[in-house]
Amino acid sequence: MFIGHALLAFALAALVADWRGWERRQALLVGVVAGAFATIPDIDVTYAFVGLLEWQAADGALAASSAFWDASRGVHRSVTHSLVVGAVAAPAFGLFAVRGPGSGRVRLARSVGLGILVALVAVAFLEGGPVAAFVMGLFAASGALVAVGAARGTRLSASTVALAALWGLWSHPWGDLATGSPPDWVYPFESTLLSARVVLHPDPTLHLLGAFAIELAAIWLALVAVCRLTDRSLLAFVDRRAAVGAAYGVAALAVTPPTLEVSYHFVFSILGVGLLCGVVRGPPSPTYPGLRPQSLPRPSTDSTLEVALTAVTAVTVALAAYAVVYLFVAPA
Repeated sequence: MFIGHALLAFALAALVADWRGWERRQALLVGVVAGAFATIPDIDVTYAFVGLLEWQAADGALAASSAFWDASRGVHRSVTHSLVVGAVAAPAFGLFAVRGPGSGRVRLARSVGLGILVALVAVAFLEGGPVAAFVMGLFAASGALVAVGAARGTRLSASTVALAALWGLWSHPWGDLATGSPPDWVYPFESTLLSARVVLHPDPTLHLLGAFAIELAAIWLALVAVCRLTDRSLLAFVDRRAAVGAAYGVAALAVTPPTLEVSYHFVFSILGVGLLCGVVRGPPSPTYPGLRPQSLPRPSTDSTLEVALTAVTAVTVALAAYAVVYLFVAPA
Protein backbone atom coordinates (compact mmCIF):
# COMPACT_ATOMS: atom_id res chain seq x y z
CA MET A 1 0.00 0.00 0.00
CA PHE A 2 1.47 3.32 -1.05
CA ILE A 3 -0.06 4.97 2.04
CA GLY A 4 2.19 2.89 4.27
CA HIS A 5 5.25 3.90 2.22
CA ALA A 6 4.34 7.57 2.47
CA LEU A 7 3.64 7.51 6.21
CA LEU A 8 6.85 5.65 7.01
CA ALA A 9 8.92 8.11 4.97
CA PHE A 10 7.10 11.04 6.59
CA ALA A 11 7.55 9.74 10.13
CA LEU A 12 11.23 8.89 9.91
CA ALA A 13 12.15 12.08 8.06
CA ALA A 14 10.24 14.26 10.54
CA LEU A 15 11.62 12.46 13.61
CA VAL A 16 15.20 12.59 12.34
CA ALA A 17 14.84 16.30 11.56
CA ASP A 18 13.48 16.88 15.07
CA TRP A 19 16.33 14.83 16.56
CA ARG A 20 18.78 17.01 14.62
CA GLY A 21 17.33 20.11 16.28
CA TRP A 22 15.15 21.47 13.50
CA GLU A 23 12.27 23.79 14.34
CA ARG A 24 9.26 21.50 14.68
CA ARG A 25 7.17 23.03 11.91
CA GLN A 26 10.08 22.61 9.49
CA ALA A 27 10.56 19.03 10.66
CA LEU A 28 6.92 18.31 9.88
CA LEU A 29 7.25 19.95 6.47
CA VAL A 30 10.31 17.94 5.48
CA GLY A 31 8.42 14.83 6.56
CA VAL A 32 5.46 15.76 4.38
CA VAL A 33 7.75 16.35 1.38
CA ALA A 34 9.53 13.03 1.92
CA GLY A 35 6.17 11.27 2.21
CA ALA A 36 5.00 12.85 -1.04
CA PHE A 37 8.10 11.63 -2.85
CA ALA A 38 7.61 8.16 -1.38
CA THR A 39 4.28 7.83 -3.20
CA ILE A 40 5.76 8.61 -6.62
CA PRO A 41 7.24 5.17 -7.45
CA ASP A 42 3.72 3.69 -7.51
CA ILE A 43 2.82 6.02 -10.39
CA ASP A 44 3.75 3.02 -12.52
CA VAL A 45 0.37 1.40 -11.83
CA THR A 46 -1.18 4.11 -14.00
CA TYR A 47 -0.30 2.04 -17.02
CA ALA A 48 -2.36 -0.82 -15.61
CA PHE A 49 -5.56 1.01 -16.45
CA VAL A 50 -5.12 -0.19 -20.00
CA GLY A 51 -5.92 -3.64 -18.64
CA LEU A 52 -9.44 -2.49 -17.95
CA LEU A 53 -9.99 -2.22 -21.70
CA GLU A 54 -9.77 -6.03 -21.80
CA TRP A 55 -12.49 -6.43 -19.20
CA GLN A 56 -16.17 -6.74 -19.98
CA ALA A 57 -18.83 -5.93 -17.43
CA ALA A 58 -20.23 -9.45 -17.57
CA ASP A 59 -17.02 -10.86 -16.16
CA GLY A 60 -17.52 -9.30 -12.74
CA ALA A 61 -15.42 -7.17 -10.41
CA LEU A 62 -12.78 -9.84 -9.76
CA ALA A 63 -12.10 -10.09 -13.49
CA ALA A 64 -11.61 -6.33 -13.61
CA SER A 65 -9.11 -6.53 -10.77
CA SER A 66 -7.21 -9.35 -12.47
CA ALA A 67 -7.06 -7.48 -15.76
CA PHE A 68 -5.79 -4.38 -13.97
CA TRP A 69 -2.90 -6.14 -12.25
CA ASP A 70 -2.05 -8.39 -15.22
CA ALA A 71 -1.49 -5.29 -17.33
CA SER A 72 0.82 -3.79 -14.73
CA ARG A 73 3.15 -6.74 -14.20
CA GLY A 74 5.56 -5.70 -16.93
CA VAL A 75 6.30 -2.30 -15.41
CA HIS A 76 5.25 -2.34 -11.76
CA ARG A 77 8.14 -2.24 -9.27
CA SER A 78 10.67 -1.90 -12.07
CA VAL A 79 11.83 1.42 -13.50
CA THR A 80 10.40 3.63 -10.75
CA HIS A 81 11.47 1.42 -7.82
CA SER A 82 15.16 1.31 -8.65
CA LEU A 83 17.63 2.63 -6.09
CA VAL A 84 19.85 3.70 -9.00
CA VAL A 85 17.03 5.68 -10.60
CA GLY A 86 16.22 7.24 -7.23
CA ALA A 87 19.83 8.29 -6.70
CA VAL A 88 19.88 10.02 -10.09
CA ALA A 89 16.38 11.50 -9.95
CA ALA A 90 16.56 12.95 -6.41
CA PRO A 91 19.21 15.61 -7.22
CA ALA A 92 17.30 16.44 -10.40
CA PHE A 93 14.13 16.98 -8.39
CA GLY A 94 16.10 19.15 -5.98
CA LEU A 95 17.13 21.39 -8.87
CA PHE A 96 13.46 22.09 -9.53
CA ALA A 97 13.24 23.50 -5.98
CA VAL A 98 16.00 26.07 -6.49
CA ARG A 99 14.94 29.59 -5.55
CA GLY A 100 16.78 32.84 -5.78
CA PRO A 101 16.62 36.52 -6.64
CA GLY A 102 17.75 35.89 -10.19
CA SER A 103 15.40 34.15 -12.61
CA GLY A 104 18.37 33.06 -14.72
CA ARG A 105 19.73 30.93 -11.89
CA VAL A 106 16.36 29.24 -11.42
CA ARG A 107 15.99 28.58 -15.17
CA LEU A 108 19.50 27.13 -15.36
CA ALA A 109 18.90 24.81 -12.40
CA ARG A 110 15.59 23.56 -13.82
CA SER A 111 17.13 23.09 -17.26
CA VAL A 112 19.84 20.88 -15.79
CA GLY A 113 17.24 18.97 -13.77
CA LEU A 114 15.08 18.52 -16.86
CA GLY A 115 18.08 17.24 -18.81
CA ILE A 116 18.77 14.59 -16.18
CA LEU A 117 15.13 13.46 -16.17
CA VAL A 118 14.99 13.33 -19.97
CA ALA A 119 18.11 11.16 -19.88
CA LEU A 120 16.33 8.77 -17.49
CA VAL A 121 13.37 8.55 -19.87
CA ALA A 122 15.74 7.84 -22.77
CA VAL A 123 17.46 5.05 -20.82
CA ALA A 124 14.06 3.55 -19.97
CA PHE A 125 13.10 3.62 -23.64
CA LEU A 126 16.31 1.88 -24.68
CA GLU A 127 15.99 -0.76 -21.96
CA GLY A 128 12.25 -1.40 -21.88
CA GLY A 129 10.64 0.27 -24.88
CA PRO A 130 7.76 2.77 -25.06
CA VAL A 131 5.89 1.47 -21.99
CA ALA A 132 8.92 1.82 -19.73
CA ALA A 133 9.62 5.29 -21.15
CA PHE A 134 6.00 6.32 -20.58
CA VAL A 135 6.14 5.19 -16.94
CA MET A 136 9.48 6.91 -16.39
CA GLY A 137 8.04 10.07 -17.90
CA LEU A 138 5.15 10.00 -15.44
CA PHE A 139 7.63 9.40 -12.61
CA ALA A 140 9.79 12.34 -13.69
CA ALA A 141 6.86 14.72 -14.14
CA SER A 142 5.36 13.78 -10.77
CA GLY A 143 8.64 14.30 -8.93
CA ALA A 144 9.21 17.66 -10.61
CA LEU A 145 5.72 18.80 -9.59
CA VAL A 146 6.30 17.77 -5.97
CA ALA A 147 9.63 19.62 -5.94
CA VAL A 148 8.13 22.80 -7.39
CA GLY A 149 5.29 22.59 -4.88
CA ALA A 150 7.78 22.17 -2.04
CA ALA A 151 9.73 25.20 -3.25
CA ARG A 152 6.62 27.37 -3.38
CA GLY A 153 4.89 26.11 -0.24
CA THR A 154 7.79 25.78 2.19
CA ARG A 155 11.06 27.42 3.12
CA LEU A 156 13.00 24.22 2.54
CA SER A 157 16.21 24.62 0.57
CA ALA A 158 16.81 22.84 -2.70
CA SER A 159 19.35 20.53 -1.05
CA THR A 160 16.83 19.62 1.66
CA VAL A 161 14.20 18.85 -0.98
CA ALA A 162 16.74 16.65 -2.79
CA LEU A 163 17.53 14.76 0.44
CA ALA A 164 13.80 14.37 1.18
CA ALA A 165 13.33 13.07 -2.36
CA LEU A 166 16.18 10.60 -1.98
CA TRP A 167 14.82 9.30 1.31
CA GLY A 168 11.29 9.01 -0.04
CA LEU A 169 12.35 7.21 -3.22
CA TRP A 170 14.80 4.90 -1.46
CA SER A 171 12.49 3.99 1.42
CA HIS A 172 9.62 2.96 -0.85
CA PRO A 173 10.88 -0.33 -2.40
CA TRP A 174 11.56 -2.02 0.94
CA GLY A 175 7.90 -2.04 1.85
CA ASP A 176 7.15 -4.29 -1.13
CA LEU A 177 9.30 -7.18 0.05
CA ALA A 178 6.53 -8.88 2.01
CA THR A 179 3.52 -8.00 -0.14
CA GLY A 180 4.55 -8.56 -3.73
CA SER A 181 7.34 -9.37 -6.10
CA PRO A 182 10.63 -7.66 -5.16
CA PRO A 183 11.48 -4.54 -7.14
CA ASP A 184 14.27 -4.17 -9.69
CA TRP A 185 16.67 -2.70 -7.16
CA VAL A 186 19.39 -1.50 -9.55
CA TYR A 187 17.49 -1.02 -12.84
CA PRO A 188 18.68 -0.64 -15.60
CA PHE A 189 21.40 -3.04 -14.40
CA GLU A 190 20.91 -6.74 -13.68
CA SER A 191 21.01 -7.94 -10.08
CA THR A 192 19.97 -10.91 -7.97
CA LEU A 193 19.76 -8.82 -4.78
CA LEU A 194 16.72 -9.89 -2.73
CA SER A 195 15.10 -11.52 -5.75
CA ALA A 196 12.42 -13.41 -3.82
CA ARG A 197 9.53 -12.29 -1.63
CA VAL A 198 10.25 -12.30 2.11
CA VAL A 199 8.00 -14.95 3.69
CA LEU A 200 6.94 -13.89 7.17
CA HIS A 201 5.25 -17.23 7.90
CA PRO A 202 4.61 -20.39 5.86
CA ASP A 203 0.89 -20.09 6.59
CA PRO A 204 -0.37 -17.68 3.88
CA THR A 205 -2.97 -16.15 6.20
CA LEU A 206 -0.44 -15.48 8.96
CA HIS A 207 1.89 -14.03 6.33
CA LEU A 208 -0.85 -11.62 5.29
CA LEU A 209 -1.56 -10.70 8.91
CA GLY A 210 2.14 -10.00 9.43
CA ALA A 211 2.34 -7.82 6.30
CA PHE A 212 -0.77 -5.95 7.42
CA ALA A 213 0.81 -5.46 10.86
CA ILE A 214 3.87 -3.90 9.22
CA GLU A 215 1.67 -1.41 7.37
CA LEU A 216 -0.14 -0.69 10.62
CA ALA A 217 3.17 -0.08 12.38
CA ALA A 218 4.04 2.55 9.76
CA ILE A 219 0.76 4.33 10.47
CA TRP A 220 1.43 4.22 14.20
CA LEU A 221 4.90 5.66 13.70
CA ALA A 222 3.44 8.54 11.69
CA LEU A 223 0.90 9.25 14.44
CA VAL A 224 3.67 9.15 17.04
CA ALA A 225 5.63 11.69 14.99
CA VAL A 226 2.63 14.01 14.68
CA CYS A 227 1.89 13.85 18.41
CA ARG A 228 5.52 14.39 19.36
CA LEU A 229 6.03 17.35 17.04
CA THR A 230 2.77 19.02 18.08
CA ASP A 231 3.16 18.39 21.83
CA ARG A 232 0.12 16.15 22.10
CA SER A 233 -0.37 13.02 24.18
CA LEU A 234 -0.80 9.91 22.06
CA LEU A 235 -2.86 7.85 24.50
CA ALA A 236 -5.02 10.76 25.62
CA PHE A 237 -6.66 10.94 22.19
CA VAL A 238 -7.68 7.27 22.02
CA ASP A 239 -11.37 6.88 22.82
CA ARG A 240 -12.57 3.79 24.67
CA ARG A 241 -14.87 2.88 21.76
CA ALA A 242 -11.76 1.48 20.03
CA ALA A 243 -12.24 -1.62 22.18
CA VAL A 244 -15.19 -2.54 19.94
CA GLY A 245 -12.58 -3.75 17.47
CA ALA A 246 -12.16 -6.88 19.57
CA ALA A 247 -15.48 -8.15 18.19
CA TYR A 248 -13.81 -8.53 14.79
CA GLY A 249 -12.22 -11.74 16.05
CA VAL A 250 -15.37 -13.66 15.12
CA ALA A 251 -14.56 -12.96 11.45
CA ALA A 252 -11.89 -15.66 11.67
CA LEU A 253 -14.72 -18.17 12.18
CA ALA A 254 -17.16 -16.74 9.68
CA VAL A 255 -15.23 -15.91 6.50
CA THR A 256 -12.65 -17.54 4.25
CA PRO A 257 -9.12 -17.01 5.64
CA PRO A 258 -7.47 -14.22 3.63
CA THR A 259 -4.19 -14.49 1.73
CA LEU A 260 -2.16 -12.09 -0.39
CA GLU A 261 -3.98 -13.42 -3.45
CA VAL A 262 -7.49 -12.96 -1.98
CA SER A 263 -7.46 -10.31 0.73
CA TYR A 264 -10.13 -7.79 -0.25
CA HIS A 265 -12.76 -9.09 2.15
CA PHE A 266 -10.33 -8.92 5.07
CA VAL A 267 -8.78 -5.53 4.30
CA PHE A 268 -12.03 -3.72 3.56
CA SER A 269 -13.87 -5.20 6.53
CA ILE A 270 -11.19 -4.55 9.13
CA LEU A 271 -10.68 -1.01 7.87
CA GLY A 272 -14.44 -0.55 7.99
CA VAL A 273 -14.44 -1.54 11.66
CA GLY A 274 -11.73 1.03 12.37
CA LEU A 275 -13.55 3.74 10.44
CA LEU A 276 -16.80 3.13 12.29
CA CYS A 277 -15.08 3.17 15.67
CA GLY A 278 -13.30 6.39 14.80
CA VAL A 279 -16.22 8.30 13.31
CA VAL A 280 -19.26 7.08 15.26
CA ARG A 281 -19.30 8.84 18.60
CA GLY A 282 -21.20 8.04 21.75
CA PRO A 283 -21.19 9.98 25.02
CA PRO A 284 -18.12 12.15 25.69
CA SER A 285 -15.17 9.97 26.62
CA PRO A 286 -13.39 10.55 29.94
CA THR A 287 -10.10 9.84 28.17
CA TYR A 288 -10.33 13.05 26.15
CA PRO A 289 -7.54 15.42 27.21
CA GLY A 290 -8.32 18.39 29.35
CA LEU A 291 -11.92 17.38 30.12
CA ARG A 292 -13.06 20.40 28.13
CA PRO A 293 -16.63 21.54 28.98
CA GLN A 294 -19.23 20.27 26.51
CA SER A 295 -20.29 23.82 25.74
CA LEU A 296 -16.92 24.51 24.15
CA PRO A 297 -16.21 22.92 20.76
CA ARG A 298 -13.09 20.85 20.32
CA PRO A 299 -10.42 22.28 18.00
CA SER A 300 -10.72 20.66 14.58
CA THR A 301 -7.15 19.36 14.72
CA ASP A 302 -7.77 17.64 18.05
CA SER A 303 -11.02 16.16 16.78
CA THR A 304 -9.34 14.80 13.64
CA LEU A 305 -6.49 13.36 15.68
CA GLU A 306 -8.94 11.66 18.03
CA VAL A 307 -10.77 10.07 15.09
CA ALA A 308 -7.50 8.90 13.52
CA LEU A 309 -6.01 7.48 16.71
CA THR A 310 -9.24 5.81 17.76
CA ALA A 311 -9.68 4.27 14.31
CA VAL A 312 -6.10 2.98 14.15
CA THR A 313 -6.35 1.61 17.70
CA ALA A 314 -9.58 -0.17 16.76
CA VAL A 315 -7.91 -1.73 13.70
CA THR A 316 -4.97 -2.82 15.87
CA VAL A 317 -7.30 -4.41 18.42
CA ALA A 318 -9.28 -6.05 15.60
CA LEU A 319 -6.12 -7.46 14.03
CA ALA A 320 -4.94 -8.88 17.35
CA ALA A 321 -8.37 -10.41 18.04
CA TYR A 322 -8.53 -11.95 14.55
CA ALA A 323 -5.02 -13.42 14.93
CA VAL A 324 -5.82 -14.93 18.35
CA VAL A 325 -9.05 -16.52 17.13
CA TYR A 326 -7.40 -17.78 13.94
CA LEU A 327 -4.52 -19.36 15.86
CA PHE A 328 -6.32 -20.85 18.83
CA VAL A 329 -10.03 -21.16 18.03
CA ALA A 330 -10.63 -21.50 14.29
CA PRO A 331 -10.60 -25.07 12.96
CA ALA A 332 -7.46 -26.10 11.10
